[in-house]
Amino acid sequence: MDPKDQILARMYVVLTLLGLVPVAVAAQMGRVLVTETEALRDRVRDQARSTMTIPAMRGDILDRDGRGLAINTARYDLALDPTVEGFQAQADPFFDKLASLTGVPASRYRRQVKTRHSTEYVKLREELTPRQYEQIESWGTPGVILTPKFGRRYNYGTTAAHVVGHVGGDGNGLAGLELAYDDTLRGTPGRRIVRRDRSGRIEAYVGGRVVPPERGDDLVLTIDLVRQAALETELRRGVRESGADWGTAVAMNPNTGAILAMANVPTYNPNRPAAAPDAARRNRAITDRFEPGSTFKLVGAVAATEQGIIGLGDSVETGNGWAVFHGHTMKDVQAHGTIPFADVIAKSSNVGMAKTVDRLDAGTFYQYARNMGFSQPTWIDLPGEVGGVLKRTPQWSATTQTSMAIGYEVSATPLQLLTAYSALANGGRIMRPYVVAERRDGTGSTLERSEPETIRRAFEEETADTLRSAFERVVDRGTGTNAQVEGLRVAGKTGTALQVTNGTYSAEESRASFVGFLPADDAKIALLVVLGGPNSGYHGGDVAAPVFRRVARRWAGTFPEVVDRMTDDAPPVSGEVPADPRSSAQALPAERTEAMPDLTGLSTRRAVAWLQDHGIQPRLRGHGTVFRQQPEPGAPLPNHVSLAATQ
Repeated sequence: MDPKDQILARMYVVLTLLGLVPVAVAAQMGRVLVTETEALRDRVRDQARSTMTIPAMRGDILDRDGRGLAINTARYDLALDPTVEGFQAQADPFFDKLASLTGVPASRYRRQVKTRHSTEYVKLREELTPRQYEQIESWGTPGVILTPKFGRRYNYGTTAAHVVGHVGGDGNGLAGLELAYDDTLRGTPGRRIVRRDRSGRIEAYVGGRVVPPERGDDLVLTIDLVRQAALETELRRGVRESGADWGTAVAMNPNTGAILAMANVPTYNPNRPAAAPDAARRNRAITDRFEPGSTFKLVGAVAATEQGIIGLGDSVETGNGWAVFHGHTMKDVQAHGTIPFADVIAKSSNVGMAKTVDRLDAGTFYQYARNMGFSQPTWIDLPGEVGGVLKRTPQWSATTQTSMAIGYEVSATPLQLLTAYSALANGGRIMRPYVVAERRDGTGSTLERSEPETIRRAFEEETADTLRSAFERVVDRGTGTNAQVEGLRVAGKTGTALQVTNGTYSAEESRASFVGFLPADDAKIALLVVLGGPNSGYHGGDVAAPVFRRVARRWAGTFPEVVDRMTDDAPPVSGEVPADPRSSAQALPAERTEAMPDLTGLSTRRAVAWLQDHGIQPRLRGHGTVFRQQPEPGAPLPNHVSLAATQ
């Protein structure tokens, strides 16, 4: 075969093979259409299906009496599958009722259905209210699809904002308890299967099992809304009157660690968290360290007393109000001369405390500070807590021990300081503070209850009993007289710490504080107030102690056990006793009576005692002498009685 014939033969073979390719493709297509049609359709359906999340309702955050601090707001999206059997028969009345319910013309809804991109799905309306949801559900229209969406509302705005915290746009906790207990509160989302088009839009709800969402658990707090509001009001007043840059206050039950209230100024509204600066959203009670100043003298007093270095009646020479320690001069506000150690505490003598603590072994003093919780977190159930700063003894300079004796070269958070003073109140035990009292499910059943937890014994009960009288003397006739509460025994300590500005301590950047507890001999309330940068006076006894007093006076009536301990002969402070007050010996019905007696003119202690003896819950505002009651005398005995009293 000549070359030309060879080339032609090869061309014919190639063309023949190329011609067979379409035949092979067509044959394969035919085979697929005949044998694999259903399998391919199933694969297409699977690829078009996706899971749609059904949001879970977030648990509520409640105060100790069940008031809703953080609750949910529900909204619903309305969609429709017009192909569902039975819808067309009810379409016209459905659109008419929907138009009447939403204020949107029925023609618009009909047009949405007519121009829908999917034959089996169309969204008609968003953001329906719960009332609208219930009405649409009651119609029982086939093909109607209602999908919930939940928002978060903080009923009392700024009240307890730093404790409760807030959520983000996705509903996840970002601060406070909302963050710390996010897993508990948010519940478990549900899911359902949908079919989407190539653009990701829902075409239809596919039949199959719908997994319903599980609601989150509720949190019941140790905080009472009324007390919290009172604390915030008085703290704002204190910041305003002192010209301070900021303030923080925290109260706890010293026997259990339960937080009674926690407040900061400035604050923010968790309904609009982005509108507030970062500083306003900071919970200074647990995130800010400061040199505690004279309030830290508790540590030196405990260590020196328990180690037998000194007794409350032992004399301390404070001289002319100044002394030199290791080349550093320390001064008192005024000269005290020779005074007993109890007055070193009461008069807040820096010289006297430094001389006393300088006699202690450095390691012993350091260990007492650590045992009382300084340098460590308190482990409160709130996010963002920091530990304090307490240098180890190898890092101490020659002046560290005497500086620490008066609250310098050491830093603590307000809550750490309050926890230490709570130990003085309860007999030497460091308690773990907590805010959440209970965790409940959606039916209100208690799932978990917080119990008081003792972290350690910091010092002996005998030491606490001994020192308590000295800290009570601070309020009776020392630097804390502005914290006196009429009719109640109060123990506490003032603190003033200057802050470093340009390398030196300056009164322009002081931290004024007062921490105390009441009643002094059986404390139910421990409260700390700190004001940052006050300009009307920088001593804690001048600006922080009055805040303590006002809060304690407002709170006293909310603690029946405190009211019972108030003396009947407390001197008047404000207001006038109503005319013609009756003697406290006024007779009250001893036996069970069906009519409400006249309690006006009686002491609050006696009136509350009578009510409690007869199974009636008193609601008391003020203290001293009752001048108004509700219900009036002669009315049938109620379950609750409101009393108003004045000094």
